[in-house]
Amino acid sequence: MRLGSSFLLALLCLLGPATGDSVTLTPEPATTSLLQPDFTSSSISGSRSGSSFSTRADSASGPQKETLQADVPQPFSNFTGSKDDRGTCVCSVALPDTTFPVERVERLEFTAHILSEKFQKELSKVKEYVQLISIYEKKLINLTVRVEIMEKDSISYTELDFELIKLEVKEMEKLIIRLKDSFSGSSEIVDRLEVEIRNMTLLVEKLQTLDKNNVLAIRRDILALKDKLKACEASKSETAPVSPPAPAPGTCAHGGVVNISRPFVVQLNWRGFSYKYGAWGRDYSPENPDKGLYWVAPLNTDGRILEYYQLHNTMDDLLLYRYAKQYRITYGQGSGTAVYKNNMYVNWYNTGNIAKVNLTTNTVSVTQNLPYAAYNNRFSYANVGWQDIDLAVDESGLWVIYSTESSTGNIVISKLNDTTLLVLNTWHTNQYKPSVSNAFMVCGVLYATRTMNTRTEEIFYYYDTNTGKEGRLSIIMQKMQENVQSINYHPFEQKLFVYNDGYLLNYDLIFKQEPY
Repeated sequence: MRLGSSFLLALLCLLGPATGDSVTLTPEPATTSLLQPDFTSSSISGSRSGSSFSTRADSASGPQKETLQADVPQPFSNFTGSKDDRGTCVCSVALPDTTFPVERVERLEFTAHILSEKFQKELSKVKEYVQLISIYEKKLINLTVRVEIMEKDSISYTELDFELIKLEVKEMEKLIIRLKDSFSGSSEIVDRLEVEIRNMTLLVEKLQTLDKNNVLAIRRDILALKDKLKACEASKSETAPVSPPAPAPGTCAHGGVVNISRPFVVQLNWRGFSYKYGAWGRDYSPENPDKGLYWVAPLNTDGRILEYYQLHNTMDDLLLYRYAKQYRITYGQGSGTAVYKNNMYVNWYNTGNIAKVNLTTNTVSVTQNLPYAAYNNRFSYANVGWQDIDLAVDESGLWVIYSTESSTGNIVISKLNDTTLLVLNTWHTNQYKPSVSNAFMVCGVLYATRTMNTRTEEIFYYYDTNTGKEGRLSIIMQKMQENVQSINYHPFEQKLFVYNDGYLLNYDLIFKQEPY
């Protein structure tokens, strides 16, 4: 064997273990004048790490060529052999790169992880903006309704109404700008909202400019005339008796309710048009009379179950739908809800019991049965179901308005201990409760309303628990929608909080002034 063949065999021996394959070489003697060894029966074999190789040489008569052959398993794509001019066997082998690309796989996994995090972040942004869009769609609907009300009844709107609407529209414009900056590409919902908000802005400005029937200008003239009249009366006689001041907030230094203002439309309740039944108001506490949460408690669409309510720290928060705290209960029934000293008082579902709910923890602290009270629509108000038991608050504390079988459906008034819910005192009236549309308490006096038509109520009856006297009144009370579901009085503000077919209304009470 020549040196070249030995070197080649050694090289393949070393390559074999690296690839895990076997190679067989068969050289044949070439024509030469030198005497060649006889390879017929001789062989060289070796193995290492599962690889083997062998050489074999055969002699034959006559001229011969030296050739190189190999059986190549799959890892070798191909190889060829030849002999150079010096007689050295040369073999070229094409070996594939079978090394596993670990680094490339790791880079791929890292890139996939980064992309996943970015996708989740963008997805969370999209979810957040979808929620914001839903909120502002509700606002837009509320604004549309309020503008429609203004168009139909031009007397009911004021400059403050315009300013509140313009403020809400500006907030929605800011949100739309944020949304457009955050979304890459075009979004049909955002574009549609942007167009609607622009239209709303133009409509509000047009309404304020046109000022149908010159309502705002007339009101300014009326106020100016009133000021001139007061000045004239003051200068008419220096000895004229001085009119007594209006009663101090939270006191009863007056002769009772003698009139009521026009309604101020605050807004549609936070759950929407379908929630026509419910109640709203402001918490009253004698210790902090000027402070208290605003609460809104729409009933479910069945008009019976009180399940969700919201609390707002200020009226501005309520108007702008911000910083609301929403809670859920599973036992409220009817629209006779009242709030006193940070506790909500409700009729317990399907019973004649009253529940006291702590607004800080949203837990029931006390339940108490109201003796002999009718419930479950036995003696509810006219046009309002499930309000057999109606809680009320005034300057002196917590009251309940209801009927019993023994009273034959006439109104019964009871003063309650707000801590234990036990009855302290009871008064029986001669007014049939189902003929009354609603009622409220002011300074220990019950005032009852009845429906005159779809736009007018009348405060027509009173019962004074201080004297036991009852009688008739005729105080006209305008309303925005057909049915009044609840009336709550706030002693410090001296306002009525009325839930009117889903709309939240405010009224200022006007009292008879007592002389000094």
